[in-house]
Amino acid sequence: MNSIESVSGVFTVTITDNWSINGNPNGGYLLALMTDAMLNQSENMTTPVMTANYMARCVPGPAEIHVEEISRTKQFHRFEARLIQEGKEKIRALATFAGENNECVISRYETTAAPLAPRESCVLIPLIPRYTLYDQLDVLLDPECAGWMQNKLTDKSENKGWIRFKSGAPYDLLSVLLIADSLPPAVMATYGMMAWVPTIELSVNIRNLPQSMWLNCSLRTRFITCGLLEADGEVWDEAGNLVAISRQVAQVKKL
Repeated sequence: MNSIESVSGVFTVTITDNWSINGNPNGGYLLALMTDAMLNQSENMTTPVMTANYMARCVPGPAEIHVEEISRTKQFHRFEARLIQEGKEKIRALATFAGENNECVISRYETTAAPLAPRESCVLIPLIPRYTLYDQLDVLLDPECAGWMQNKLTDKSENKGWIRFKSGAPYDLLSVLLIADSLPPAVMATYGMMAWVPTIELSVNIRNLPQSMWLNCSLRTRFITCGLLEADGEVWDEAGNLVAISRQVAQVKKL
């Protein structure tokens, strides 16, 4: 998604306009850039846990990512990163990367992926000017939650559907971070189009790399209070493997 260069823990990057929502670079894309910088410093690479606080809006153009090691143990390597643009800190992120654990024998899922209609019955999010994220991704919304695009609202704030890269590019840790933040805000199912739902905090925990091109993604909001909402997300592959879980806190700004 982006090439980075480093000098003593300071990485230069270019934020592109290829992954934007109404001209605003996607939060998952920005987190992927910061994760890429931290991975360049980390001895461990598996099951990353990422949390980012978005303090100000980023724009397409040059930026710096400053990476600092927090702690290092046999199992975990932890970092802090700050994205600086136009002389201001725009995002601060924390990351924990685990080492390979061949003795991990506990695996238990107490839920499964969200039930989705067959892809041929789902609704493709159309190409929209300045929504370049959907130039890069196929996003098929389940008909149960896609009515908001025709102002047919539901009583449940949930968006769910199938997602894949149009290019057919294979998945890695960075692309999973972007996928985890690619569904439209769940609140649109109940309120319709919003002016903007800017992310305040985004946490993503990657559990497995996908074993299929199409991914089952869901995003659910249950509480809206004083203009703030939470959104819980899941990403699964077609083999039934949990790929990632996410939690997002965002503002609600109506049209």
